[in-house]
Amino acid sequence: MPNDPVIELEQVSFAYQTAPVLEDVSLSISAGQSVCMVGPNGGGKTTLLRLLLGQLRPASGRVRVFGRPPQCVRLRVGYMPQHGQYDPLFPATVMDVVLMGRLGRGGILGRLGWHGRADRRAAREALAMVHLEDAAARPFAALSGGQRQRVLIARSLCSQPELLLLDEPTANVDSLVEARLFDMLRQLSGRMTVLVVSHDLGFVVNLAETVLCVNRRVVSHPTVDITGDLIKEMYGGEVRMVRHSDVVCRREHRDE
Repeated sequence: MPNDPVIELEQVSFAYQTAPVLEDVSLSISAGQSVCMVGPNGGGKTTLLRLLLGQLRPASGRVRVFGRPPQCVRLRVGYMPQHGQYDPLFPATVMDVVLMGRLGRGGILGRLGWHGRADRRAAREALAMVHLEDAAARPFAALSGGQRQRVLIARSLCSQPELLLLDEPTANVDSLVEARLFDMLRQLSGRMTVLVVSHDLGFVVNLAETVLCVNRRVVSHPTVDITGDLIKEMYGGEVRMVRHSDVVCRREHRDE
């Protein structure tokens, strides 16, 4: 049903061995929402994403994505991990990496990694969205850290998902790339549900309508309610916040 939540957690708890990470988490995210997760390192943000991907199962409670267990809807979800592990000696091109987002599609050939014209067109469109269309034939290992980050974002977009999960997408990118990424996510938010993990509070405030504060427990706030006192309480100390104004973004685009 159109009004059913895309993401729904009911009293979810999770622990690594005996160390609790998430406790009694309940939340609901509707279709088309732009949501950011913030919180201290080790607070459970990446664990929550892995639960949504079906990579982990809760110790208690229920996780549903599109009304079903996460492992049943993986082809409808695009994901960019916080750290991309790769072998620098493996001869993979940028196009090879982005096309990984199409695995599992298109019948038996798609499941075996035989990519057709539609797959390559989707990959080129995804690379254009992150301004790396001219790098398709370059070795992935030859890129800078920020460029590799953008390739992984393109891989998540190549699947043409209905739900996009991004774990620290602005890490290792400069201010111009961050402004472009911000514009891209604003455009995507009307076409899909977007959930972003970020420590960049200025990025969060300008992008999301809802902020999930994650520190073992999860509390949802409208973005306008995020204050310095709330952030200080959540992180346990002072946190520097940089606001990204639309004026700065427009100036950077003019200077390209």
